[in-house]
Amino acid sequence: MKQLTKLLLIIAGSISLALGLLGIILPLLPTTPLLLLAAACYVRSSNRLYEWLITNRYFGSYIENYRLGKGIPLKAKIIGVSVLWLSMGYTILFVIPLIIVKLLLACIAMFFSWFILKQKTLHKTERS
Repeated sequence: MKQLTKLLLIIAGSISLALGLLGIILPLLPTTPLLLLAAACYVRSSNRLYEWLITNRYFGSYIENYRLGKGIPLKAKIIGVSVLWLSMGYTILFVIPLIIVKLLLACIAMFFSWFILKQKTLHKTERS
């Protein structure tokens, strides 16, 4: 079971990494949260992949800036919260019929919006 969990975390981390890389180019994908998710998956499944990710010269700085408390770029915050509410809003309005589940999803969206917005905003002059 432990090997299956590691494999699933590596797969989830790799998908998150791929989407995060696309987020560097595409304006609708939030890069920093996806790279942080990849790092979280890798740290629990593969030291080699985790070290490779955080020392990568192209996108290791996204993770390092967050870890050092420098924050998340404003663009990533705006896109992250917008995509969160668009997807949750659609699900709440058109997919889920139960009112209690709708309320639960709204509470989850509010929590993650608060979490993203409370993070320090990284300004261009602070980036490493």
